[in-house]
This record gives sequence, C-alpha cells and structure tokens, in this order.
Amino acid sequence: MKACTVCKYISDNDYCERCGNPTSDNWSGLLIIIDPENSELARESNIKHPGCYCLRVR
Repeated sequence: MKACTVCKYISDNDYCERCGNPTSDNWSGLLIIIDPENSELARESNIKHPGCYCLRVR
C-alpha cells in the first residue's frame, strides 16, 4: 500500500488515482472515511471523498 504525497489517499499505484501526484510507501496512521459530509475528522482533514487515508506521509 502506498499513500499520495499530497492528498494522502492510500492505494496500490505509483501515482494517486484521485489527484495524479506520486505516492510513497513511507506513511503512518490509517484513517477510513465512509461519510465525509457528516464526519468531523474529514472536515478537519479537508477530505471530500470516502476512502482510506494516511495521517502522515514522507
């Protein structure tokens, strides 16, 4: 699993499928967003789409 260096979306690709930026396998923390419209964590993290995200990526 790799995380996007910009939007922190987690996928298996070398480039993010959401924003097209490169991904890194050096990440930590897992945040799963199911309903971003009603999630306070999603609002604080500026996440607008459901999915798996990391908390920190290098």
